[in-house]
Amino acid sequence: MKTCGDMVYLIDTYAWVEYFLGSERGEKVKEIIEDENNTVITPECCLAEIKGWAIRENLDFEELYRIVRIISSIRCVITKDWLDAASLRSDMRNNMKDFGMIDALIVAQQKRMGAEVVSGDAHFRGLNGVVFV
Repeated sequence: MKTCGDMVYLIDTYAWVEYFLGSERGEKVKEIIEDENNTVITPECCLAEIKGWAIRENLDFEELYRIVRIISSIRCVITKDWLDAASLRSDMRNNMKDFGMIDALIVAQQKRMGAEVVSGDAHFRGLNGVVFV
């Protein structure tokens, strides 16, 4: 699987947090998002999760949000994503009882956009089209 250059990537909350922390996993995210040949997308549903993390960690969400907006294009969740996510979540729960709706929304957007998801979230491990950091 190609991991950099001329690709479309959806960056999930897990990946953004690692990027903001500057962790080893975050370095892998940084490599992807700083490659000018890549298209970097943040699903809008991840913004609430990033804000929740910022609140818990007593960080300036507005600064994090500014960075996300500079580096990536924020894509809205459309009705089709919600409807597809409901089916995906139901299917995924056959194997992963705690597969959540936000994760399903990200997979629905991934499929609609033909993108790769960048994540370290265990729910994405082993799924097609995922760059696991």
